Amino acid sequence: MYDRLEAERKVPTANIFLALAGAPEQLDAFLTYANALRACELSPRLRELAILTVGHATRSAYEVAHHQSHGMKAGLTEEQLAAVADFESADVFDEVEKAVMRLAKESTLVVDVSEETWRAAAAHLTDKQMVELALSIAWYNSGVRIMGLLDIDLESGYPNPFADPRP
Repeated sequence: MYDRLEAERKVPTANIFLALAGAPEQLDAFLTYANALRACELSPRLRELAILTVGHATRSAYEVAHHQSHGMKAGLTEEQLAAVADFESADVFDEVEKAVMRLAKESTLVVDVSEETWRAAAAHLTDKQMVELALSIAWYNSGVRIMGLLDIDLESGYPNPFADPRP
């Protein structure tokens, strides 16, 4: 399992994977599913915006800190990363991005999304992409809950995005 983590993920191994290593069969399935979500038709940019929105909605420092770098790789700007929490009023996101983020936020906070929210995202994505988006949102919601339940600490190399910047 360690060899797989080293080959597929960042080195040093992230704390979430170290915590899940106590259940190696489940960690193996966890990695396989996570990899499948990354190999889909949904654009990495939209996927990362959805994940970051889940992280902000749940105030998961671990999720946001780890996915900011993924967002940058997917083409998000630093200005966009800084605006995720207030995406509705930010002028750095287009209509499609805001629809996806709205879906992620509503699903995270309310679970059952309104027809209006669903249709706003579905107007821009294929049926397959909508399923992939729903699976991604749900998957990362489970991730933030696992991190909370297992009290997984953010690694020292990552700044806490919710820390008070004042000394």
